[in-house]
Amino acid sequence: METALQKVQMAEDAWNTRDPETVSLAYTIDSEWRNRTEFINGRDEIKAFLTRKWQKELGYKLKKELWGFRENRMAVRFEYEWHDENNQWYRSYGNELWEFDENGYMQKRYASINDMPISESERKL
Repeated sequence: METALQKVQMAEDAWNTRDPETVSLAYTIDSEWRNRTEFINGRDEIKAFLTRKWQKELGYKLKKELWGFRENRMAVRFEYEWHDENNQWYRSYGNELWEFDENGYMQKRYASINDMPISESERKL
């Protein structure tokens, strides 16, 4: 439990840096992702994806929560808030399934995410 909670907090902290290089280091060189409808393979594609993401999702702030774990797999619930170039705010909700290699690096990440438009006054994060 302690290690699982640490991994979730470390992921939250890393993603909130909005630094693709920092975030990518938690994943294996050949990590496989599904993010919404996009399939991403390897650290280079992860960095390119995150660069595009944070160019679009401005003011990004994320909160993650451990949902469950067993062996080398975890389920995580998250929400984050961001705004677009027109200053329309969104809260994005999602679930992630994580699988780790024998060295503790994430080798698979599957994310399902929904975006809900909100007003700036509805922000929680």
